[in-house]
Amino acid sequence: MSFNAEKTQQFASVLTEALPYIQKFSGKTLVIKFGGNAMVDEELKSSFARDMVMLKLIGINPIVVHGGGPQIGKMLKALNIETRFVDGMRVTDKQTMDVVEMVLGGKVNKEIVDLIHGAGGSALGVTGKDGRLITARPLQVSKNTPGIDASEIIDIGHVGEVAQVNKRVLDTLINSDFIPVVAPIGVSSEGDSYNINADLVAGKIAEVTQAEKLILLTDVPGIQNSEGEVLTGLTTQLVDDLVKEGTISGGMLPKVQSALDAVAAGVHSAHIIDGRVKHAVLLEIFSDAGVGTLITHKSMANTQAEQ
Repeated sequence: MSFNAEKTQQFASVLTEALPYIQKFSGKTLVIKFGGNAMVDEELKSSFARDMVMLKLIGINPIVVHGGGPQIGKMLKALNIETRFVDGMRVTDKQTMDVVEMVLGGKVNKEIVDLIHGAGGSALGVTGKDGRLITARPLQVSKNTPGIDASEIIDIGHVGEVAQVNKRVLDTLINSDFIPVVAPIGVSSEGDSYNINADLVAGKIAEVTQAEKLILLTDVPGIQNSEGEVLTGLTTQLVDDLVKEGTISGGMLPKVQSALDAVAAGVHSAHIIDGRVKHAVLLEIFSDAGVGTLITHKSMANTQAEQ
């Protein structure tokens, strides 16, 4: 193989640019929500697994939280189980919950674990039921009907929200040099299983572990303004304003709310990044430009000054 001076210099520049970030984040915890196209594209899945192994090898502690909505939908269809949605949330009866547990806790979770092992790392897959990692409560959904003063409470079954996270379970895995891979299934105090939005689970885990960063992979370049331009360094106040004016809406709202809650609870920064980009996590963490939207309490200028 012939020597390519230009390529070698580019490689050296990349390493040099990454060095201060590696030094800064070594020993810190990053919570990464893995979902969207990155979970179904074979090349992206493999590159994500290699990225997680690299983070662990250089002294950073990743915690992976994954979704699996499309995989659940595909299995329900194959089993001829009807799917119904209320305000974008899947109504989850006992039969559907059994499928959710099978797909998320079994198929999807173990596939991610296998990919990390195949890349040379050590991972351990858990659901929120293991070690009572995630205690859940039913998610209450209300609907306002014209002409009726009181809101109607709608029962959507085994859909929950996080009541508590058992940090000791995660500490045990991290201190044993495993990469935790968490399926977003919680358990109530009565022992019932609940399906929980993966973005919200990732945010709560970031809060409890006081993670350095919460990183949410999406199928869009990041938070965009009304002209479709990606907004990079945002304060929590600016994000609140974008929500109020309707610029941020729909499926982006749970991600944004998770990011805001995490930063408000002490997580240093939250990132909403494009998971369709190979090595998106590494590019966001270790490069000056990044590949998505950074959210902090302070302005971008203040954040860079601290770095």
